[in-house]
This record gives sequence, C-alpha cells and structure tokens, in this order.
Amino acid sequence: MTSTAPSTLADDRLIVGLDLSGRAEAERLIETLGDTVSFYKIGYQLGFSGGLPLAGELVRMGKKVFLDLKLNDIANTVEKGVEAIAAIGVTMTTVHAYPQVMRAAARGAQGSSLCVLGVTVMTSLTQDDLREAGIEIPLEDLVARRTVQAREAGLGGIVASAAEARVIRAITGPDMAVVTPGIRPAGADAGDQKRVVTPADALRAGASHLVVARPIVAAPDPLAAAQAILSDMRGV
Repeated sequence: MTSTAPSTLADDRLIVGLDLSGRAEAERLIETLGDTVSFYKIGYQLGFSGGLPLAGELVRMGKKVFLDLKLNDIANTVEKGVEAIAAIGVTMTTVHAYPQVMRAAARGAQGSSLCVLGVTVMTSLTQDDLREAGIEIPLEDLVARRTVQAREAGLGGIVASAAEARVIRAITGPDMAVVTPGIRPAGADAGDQKRVVTPADALRAGASHLVVARPIVAAPDPLAAAQAILSDMRGV
C-alpha cells in the first residue's frame, strides 16, 4: 500500500471496521478510502487472515488502529497479551469488562500509549439475550456497573451501544473514551445489531468514537459512504 499522511479531511472520531475476509480485500478498501479515513478497526475476521501484520503496517503509514480482540482470560495471560499488543503501536484494544480482566489489562498497558477499552454489553444483545444467559440485572444497570468497574480499574475507555452513551458519559466524565459500534446512518439496514444509533445522535449522546463497518465496507461506493458519515458527524 502507498504510505500517505492522514488528510485534514479525516476525523479520528470515525473508526472504519475492516470486517473483511482477507488482507488483500482490506488493502483495496484502505486504498479506496485514502486520506478520508485515518482510523481502522481490525477484529477477528480479518485478524486471523492477515490482519495482525496489517495492523503494524497501518501504524507505520501513520494511521491509527483499533485492534478489537476482546481478551478474556486469566490475569497473567491478559496482562502479557496487552503488553504484546501495546508493542505493535496500535491506538486501542479491547477486553471484556470483568474486573479481574480489566485490572490485568491496565497493568499490561502501563508505560504505553495504548488505550484499553472495556466491552460492557455487546450491541447485538438485548435484555432477553442476557436473561437467556442467566443475567437478570437490567441491561442499562449492567452497563453502568461495568463502566464504574472499568474506571476503577484504570482503563482508558468503554465500548458500548450509543444507546447507553449518555449514562456512561455521566459516570466517566470527559476523560475516558466512549467507543460505540452499532452505528447506522438513517435508513440503513441494522443487520444483526439490535441497539443502533445514527452517527450524529451517538456523538450528541457522549460518544467519543464511532465504529462503522458494513455501511461503508458493503456500500457500492465506500468512499462516498464514508464522506456522508463524516459530513453528518461534522454537524455535531
């Protein structure tokens, strides 16, 4: 890929999810988006098919990378895993918001610029889904509890639906990142996301970063789709 510095057109609040099946496909999309996008998310789908080396290359190109691995393991494994992720030079990574896991992740990130995010409740889940898993606490209360625990653990931010962003921001104050997936432009298909919000509404609710994948990745014209979302964001 051609190395280019991020343009002033880019907005670091927009994170494009590279939810693609291979590195070549991801590189074509990155080339298409050019300087319009400065921040990319790499998750399981791409991560296990060439995405981890790509993360390092994007960092060298001057892009920001959100390595979305949602770590959840014994404390020592999480701590050492986060140390290794920090060494790549990515900007953000994720762990599930269990107190022991978050404390270990915070230790692993010490001395680096890595922002570790605690995943509160997946945006694909509803109250009925939680109940099926044996969790009876109201969804919003669970998000609030895990947000408090993430703050106490020393994490850099939270991942949650924008539907809960206002509650989260009231707990975190202005300093922690609030990263919201499940973002859909008005009229877009929600897909398998169940708690979705438009870009502008997410920012108004207190989100600091928006993760957008399918509305850009699957669009007939990904560049135009990204530019439309950025235009909506700039109105906030």
